[in-house]
Amino acid sequence: MARVRYVPTSEIKDGNSALFERLQRERKVPTANIFLALANTPAILDGFLTYANSIRASGLSAKLRELAILTVGHCTKSEYEIAHHHSHGLKAGISEAQLAAIPDFETSDLFNEEECAVMAFAKDSTLNVDVDQSIWDQAAALLSEKEMVELAMNVAWYNSGVRIMGALKIDLEEGYR
Repeated sequence: MARVRYVPTSEIKDGNSALFERLQRERKVPTANIFLALANTPAILDGFLTYANSIRASGLSAKLRELAILTVGHCTKSEYEIAHHHSHGLKAGISEAQLAAIPDFETSDLFNEEECAVMAFAKDSTLNVDVDQSIWDQAAALLSEKEMVELAMNVAWYNSGVRIMGALKIDLEEGYR
C-alpha cells in the first residue's frame, strides 16, 4: 500500500488543468500510480515529466536504453520498473528470452558485446555508484562520448525513479501483474 495518496485525476484536472492535459497527452491512460502519487507536488511532477521526456529523447538506441533500465530494475528488485518496461523492451526489439535473461546477462549468450557492456555499466552504476574504470572502458569502446553521457543519465534517472517508487511504496497497477 502506498505511503501517500494517489491524487485522483479528477482532482488534478480541477486543480491544475494544464498538468492534467499534459499527463493525458504524454502518458498512458489510465495514469500510472507513480504520476498520481507525484501529483501531490504538482510543480515537481511537471519537472519530473520534462526531465523524463528529455531522457527518453536521447540518441541512445531504444534497445540499449531499455536494457539499461531493465538492468536497473532487476538490480534494485523493482517489480514496478520491470513490469512497466517489459512492453517497452519488446517494442525496442528485446526478445522475451532476452528479457528473462537480463538478471544473468553476464553468463547469457543472448546478448552481444555492446548490450553486455551497457548492462554491465547499468549494474555497476546501480550497485556501486562509481562505475569501475574497466566497465566504463568496455562501454566507451563501443559507444560515442555522447552516448556514454546519455547512458549515464538514463541509468541515473531510472535509479532515482526506483528509489522514489520504493520510498513511497508505489503499488503496481492491476494491468501489470
